[in-house]
Amino acid sequence: MGRLWVTVNGKRKRTEEGNRHEYEKFQSSRKAIAERSARNSARRAAIRSGRVHKGDGKEIDHRNSNPTDNSSGNLRVISRRANRSKKENSRRRGSRRNRSTWGV
Repeated sequence: MGRLWVTVNGKRKRTEEGNRHEYEKFQSSRKAIAERSARNSARRAAIRSGRVHKGDGKEIDHRNSNPTDNSSGNLRVISRRANRSKKENSRRRGSRRNRSTWGV
């Protein structure tokens, strides 16, 4: 396997081989494909209903962080900045992922 990252002008950039590796390892799994499809269908439904428009800087947020739950009560329109800065379940205090294994 070649280099996955290179540093250009002090910034790390992914190489073509790195992009291919990420897709093969993560983005092409059945789960990732299903979640991406569900997110895309939620966005298309919001565009059809007029809640969002192309280029308006808004995103569809899943309140319970489950991208496959596209029920109307779980979806809301928020700004891109708010959606990208939202704390996901894995980063919340008390998350199983953040629990230390020392002394437990």
